Amino acid sequence: QVQLVESGGGLVQPGGSLTLSCAASGFTFRNFVMRWYRRAPGKEREFVARIDFTENDTMYEDFVKGRFTITRDNAKNTVYLQMNDLKPDDTAVYICNAFRDWTIYWGQGTQVTVSS
Repeated sequence: QVQLVESGGGLVQPGGSLTLSCAASGFTFRNFVMRWYRRAPGKEREFVARIDFTENDTMYEDFVKGRFTITRDNAKNTVYLQMNDLKPDDTAVYICNAFRDWTIYWGQGTQVTVSS
C-alpha cells in the first residue's frame, strides 16, 4: 500500500523555522521525483519545490527561493522541506508528492501556520 505521510507542521511566529518530513512507503522511493506543494486557505494548490533522484537537482518556486531547502534521504525513504524566515503568507497545508512517468502519489498534508 502506497503511503506518503507528512509531519512537522505547526504554529510558528514570523521569521521562525520549521522542518517538514514526508515518509514514503509502498513504492521504490529512490526512483521517484519528490515534490512539495501547498494549499493556502481560499487559494489553489501551488508548487513549492522539487528534488530529483540524484538529490542534487532541485527546483524552487520564486516565493521560497533562498528561504526553503528540499532534501531527501533515499536510505530512509524520506523527503524534507527546511523552511526558514517564515512569513504569514506561507500559512498553508503542505503536501508531499511523488512523481514518475505517469504515476503520481499524494500525501494528506501537514498544516503550517505562521502567526504572531
